[in-house]
Amino acid sequence: MNIGFIGGGNMAQALMGGLAARHADTTFVVVEPHAPTRAIVSRFIHGAVLRDVPSADLGGCEAVVIAVKPQHFHEAATSIARWVGGSLVVSIAAGIRTGEIARWLAVDGVAPWIVRAMPNTPALIGEGITGLFAMPSVDEAGRTLAERLLASVGQTLWVDDEARLDGVTAVSGSGPAYVFSFIEALEQGGIELGLSADDARRLAVATFVGASKLASASEEPIAVLRERVTSKGGTTHAALTQMSESGCHAAIVKAIHAAAKRSAEMGDEFGSAT
Repeated sequence: MNIGFIGGGNMAQALMGGLAARHADTTFVVVEPHAPTRAIVSRFIHGAVLRDVPSADLGGCEAVVIAVKPQHFHEAATSIARWVGGSLVVSIAAGIRTGEIARWLAVDGVAPWIVRAMPNTPALIGEGITGLFAMPSVDEAGRTLAERLLASVGQTLWVDDEARLDGVTAVSGSGPAYVFSFIEALEQGGIELGLSADDARRLAVATFVGASKLASASEEPIAVLRERVTSKGGTTHAALTQMSESGCHAAIVKAIHAAAKRSAEMGDEFGSAT
């Protein structure tokens, strides 16, 4: 495969690294304006790493991944529009909707195939999960190629309604930060109870990883797994009662709704760039 990347930041690097590891014959064309980032990317990919949009190079790509921040998306899309007409374009920018992407990329009224993807940061170690949505014009070959790209860094999940990507963003896209916040709280509690910082971190991380693997391996509802750890009148019951009284569960659900709302707002905000 010959894959283009507009933007060479952390998530783009994760995708390139995953592709290079799984598909050794992949070559890349990477457009990245910042010299230090170009230097990093150049060390682990086979292909061209350039400062500006390369006309001929991009035109030969089977797929082009736009991996820039939402506020820079319009500029990036319009700069490559004339070169990507025969390519699959995959956006990993939060909030920017396919209708706007198609409008910015269209040349003479014709837009390329467009797939929106919402990966998350565990992709950096090949343990991500990515929500995907394809415009109706994308055929099975385009969907297969998009899935092949994102499966290089973890699991994939297709949604059939673009609005659901706001929910994907809220649950899994932003979700690692919620997990880190919870681990921080476990660490702090352990330290306050006299554990060393190293021991508290080790216990917190291992517990979260172990519980997550148990949930992944089990087909039972998460509530059942929770109940099995919770003996009435025991230590876990005391902790969960305190969480419930503090509104912890409700606060997390509200946080997810807030993230989804912001994702939709970003679509409105940055989608009106022109």
